[in-house]
Amino acid sequence: METSTASTQQANAAHGPQSSRRRPRPRDGKSNAAPALRNQAIVQAPTARVVTKPEASSQTKDPREYRIEQIRRRFKPIETTLPDGTTSLLFKLKPSDPDFPFEMSDLECDLRVPKAYPNQKPSLLVKNKNIPKGSSLNVEKGWDNLVEKRRGKGATLLSLVNALDRSMESFLSQKQVETIKLVSFQGNNDAAPQAETSRPVSPKKPAPRAQPSSATTLPERPAAATATRPALPPLEPEPWFKPQQIEEAKARRSKEIRQVDSRMAGVPGYSRSKDGIVFTMPLQIEDRERLPLSLKSVQSALFIVPLLYPLQNLRIHFNEVEEEVAEPIEELFAHIAAEKKDTNLMGYLNYLCGRLHQLPDKVAMAKVEAVRRQVLAPQVSAPKKSAEEKVLDKKDAELYGVQSEKPHVQFIARPPEWDSPSRQGDELLSSESEDTDDGGVDVEYSEEEAAAPMVEETPERGTMLSFPNIALYGIELLQLTTLSLQVKCERCKEMNDFNRLKPNEERKSSCRKCTTPHTATFRPTLIHEHSTRAGFIDLSGCKAADMLPSPFIPTCQNCSSANHELVSVRGESITNVCRVCHAKFTFKIPEVRLLLITPGSLPPPDMPKRKQERLGLRIGEQLPDRGSCAHYKKSYRWFRFSCCNKVYACDKCHDAKEDHINEWANRMLCGCCSREQNYNPEACNYCGRSVIGKKGRGFWEGGKGTRDQRLMSRKDPRKYKRIGTGAAIKKD
Repeated sequence: METSTASTQQANAAHGPQSSRRRPRPRDGKSNAAPALRNQAIVQAPTARVVTKPEASSQTKDPREYRIEQIRRRFKPIETTLPDGTTSLLFKLKPSDPDFPFEMSDLECDLRVPKAYPNQKPSLLVKNKNIPKGSSLNVEKGWDNLVEKRRGKGATLLSLVNALDRSMESFLSQKQVETIKLVSFQGNNDAAPQAETSRPVSPKKPAPRAQPSSATTLPERPAAATATRPALPPLEPEPWFKPQQIEEAKARRSKEIRQVDSRMAGVPGYSRSKDGIVFTMPLQIEDRERLPLSLKSVQSALFIVPLLYPLQNLRIHFNEVEEEVAEPIEELFAHIAAEKKDTNLMGYLNYLCGRLHQLPDKVAMAKVEAVRRQVLAPQVSAPKKSAEEKVLDKKDAELYGVQSEKPHVQFIARPPEWDSPSRQGDELLSSESEDTDDGGVDVEYSEEEAAAPMVEETPERGTMLSFPNIALYGIELLQLTTLSLQVKCERCKEMNDFNRLKPNEERKSSCRKCTTPHTATFRPTLIHEHSTRAGFIDLSGCKAADMLPSPFIPTCQNCSSANHELVSVRGESITNVCRVCHAKFTFKIPEVRLLLITPGSLPPPDMPKRKQERLGLRIGEQLPDRGSCAHYKKSYRWFRFSCCNKVYACDKCHDAKEDHINEWANRMLCGCCSREQNYNPEACNYCGRSVIGKKGRGFWEGGKGTRDQRLMSRKDPRKYKRIGTGAAIKKD
């Protein structure tokens, strides 16, 4: 026993302490179940076994060249080297956010990588000319902040550019940096002016005045001109708010945004940016007829809600309106919002929807008031002029042909709107036109007026074709090029087809059954995310029944290029790829709606009435064979079918002599009294006799039969079935 015990201890020692540890028994009694709790044997891995992340040899040797190569592979930039060794990478950064609210296709970036990078910080210059300089400076300042935050954390150039892409919307939404333009004075020389430079304005340190170099000589200015030159307006410092005001503003802003989300969540077209600053508000304008022509295309507006709203004013932006029309309205709305601080966001939206048609009139009145003030300004009594100013006024009077002998004549400044391009063109008429025209008034139209015809809207009449709940993904516009339509004749209810109706071309046809003339004209409209109308159809002699497979032309949302025709119909989903930018797009038409708004362009033509059939029947006498036929021996009546208004004994007799499908007969002729009447399934409405044979028989028209086995025919298979079953049940 001692020897076996010693050998067992030696074996346990050889296998280690874990071999002698007994495994805990599971609570449920199953031997193969895992333990309920297991303690981690090693809490922390030893430092000797920790392996660092592998790095490429090129990154270790030359990190600057490695990170620049990442930008080359990603953007394929235009690369230049400056005299100081700085590498300039010029590329275009396209916003990756699909809901990017600004009308900017890409950001033109000039990335400057110094020679001592990564020890020195890289810089970024924005080259876009279609955005204000103040916004460009905001983006450049945002880049510097990103570089400063990630300095020392191993951030690459590519990661910084990606961070700029994610933060681009917030940078552009900030208040623009105020800038001034420095233009060198050229005097009266005809030389071209020097390039204008824009610099940010700092309210604390004014920009130093540029000193002319010794080599450049500027012409001397007259003293009077220097004295009368207006001074620049003082810079307004940024407003400062107390912490309590900021907290109250944030609480009110979050409350109003929650209210907007709860009320606009189910409205199609509503969206908000990721940072919660820009809101796309659909405008539900009830009376669009009161809007001017320039604002009829407005479907939504961008509400720019600053982070310190309502301490900072609310602004709006229109995307569907031309810039020269939208900017005055946007400025006027910002002024109204600044005056009405107590109104919430939904109140501003309701105000814009209800009074949008009044804003252009207010803008025009403001312009007229400004012109009136400008015209009346010279009439206001001015202070006494100096001797030098009087000399200048005398020279100006001689220059413009004003005689000093008439002091009672006053000259009023010319309003600025009179100096339009069309009037300048009238004043600068060529000598050739003066020689050729003997008299009259010369009228010259500008090229813009001739090249911009009035937009004509499609009149809403006839039958409207629309696609409710149409799904457009990656498609900006969808147009129905030619329409294939199925119509129903108003006279005989026969279905006819119109294939490939071209826009605004009248197509004539006739019913294939009754030869009633039909006409159809298709007037298409564009389909987009805010309009499901495909067009209007003018029909005469028929009614629209359904749309047949028709070709559509989709316009890519990414590159705004039209693609080839794609044939689609109700319930079909079409997916394709743009031929220009290779972006994927899809559209689906789940439902087709044909709504009759007004009657067609022409009334149905007057056709001669069909002669009524002479059946040679007399009321009170029986029909031939009491109205029965070879198909139904026990049917004592004739039917007048509504499809052709003819009389036949049954549907099979109708189909044997006609070439169309029969429709339900709503009138009949009794086989006993020959009276025509409304359909009655069993008896005549006049004589009361049965038209379906004697009741209780096994065989008669109608197919109901009888369940009485005594009255059943011997040919009926159920006459002798289950005879003993019923008797057994009764005995029990």
